[in-house]
Amino acid sequence: MTNVTTATVPIKFRKNGRALTPGRRIFSVINGVVLTTFALICLLPFVNVLASSLATPGEIATTPFILFPKTFTLDAYKYILSTPTIFRAMGVSVFVTAVGTFLSLVLTSFMAYALSKKHLKGRRVINFLVVFTMLFSGGMIPTFMVVNAFGLIDSLWSLILPVAINAFNFVIMRSFFQGIPESLEESARIDGCSEFGVFLRIVLPLSLASIATIGLFYAVFYWNTYQSAILYINDSTKWPMQVLLRQIVIIASGMNADEGSVDVVPPAQSVKMAVIFVATLPMLIVYPFIQRFFVKGALIGSVKG
Repeated sequence: MTNVTTATVPIKFRKNGRALTPGRRIFSVINGVVLTTFALICLLPFVNVLASSLATPGEIATTPFILFPKTFTLDAYKYILSTPTIFRAMGVSVFVTAVGTFLSLVLTSFMAYALSKKHLKGRRVINFLVVFTMLFSGGMIPTFMVVNAFGLIDSLWSLILPVAINAFNFVIMRSFFQGIPESLEESARIDGCSEFGVFLRIVLPLSLASIATIGLFYAVFYWNTYQSAILYINDSTKWPMQVLLRQIVIIASGMNADEGSVDVVPPAQSVKMAVIFVATLPMLIVYPFIQRFFVKGALIGSVKG
């Protein structure tokens, strides 16, 4: 009978089927610690806002930085949700965000797709003019004069139409369209698709990752609309959430403000924190549903040999 000697084989950590060397394992651990620490640092202010909105006024006055309130209270949320002003401003922000994001995606994708074609006449000039606006803009006063000339003052469209196409988002989407293989579009044209049909049936399905990312950029921009509302909206019933938040903070700070435009009394610190949390919550809810598109390869499996 033959004796079989079993050698001890060291167990190696593996990642994606490859064994990790000691150096790579140390790097992975350090990288995880650094990223986790950075994520916690970014999360602390938000936790402080939430904890302060749930704390009593006495605890806020005695504790400068709260991460876990000793006594929980929902009085601040009951107060802000009992006034119609918050819901009206929330409705305005939702309308501007939803309509603005949809319109911006449509216009940006159409323009980016057209200017991604090398055979388009005047393409270089138009691309130069778009990129030029990233460096030099018309300015606040000329833009106000244009908005006023079109009769958009005190209209919610003044928060959407002047910024419907963002030059940076346009450049990103145009570059993405340029990376789509032309053979796919040519195959669709051979099968009888029109140019618009190629865009809808071939280009858009392959561009979901890019469109979702740009859509999130637009949604965050429209939701945080502040300066445009200050300049173009005089009617307080059409104020978005961010302007209402500014007004509440000003009133609570004892500064001069148009108190008649906000049907709330000067709030406590917990109420201000509650308003900030309510204004931030919608974007936090939407983000997880779009985040998966950030790392998804749009062209994987689209071209087969």
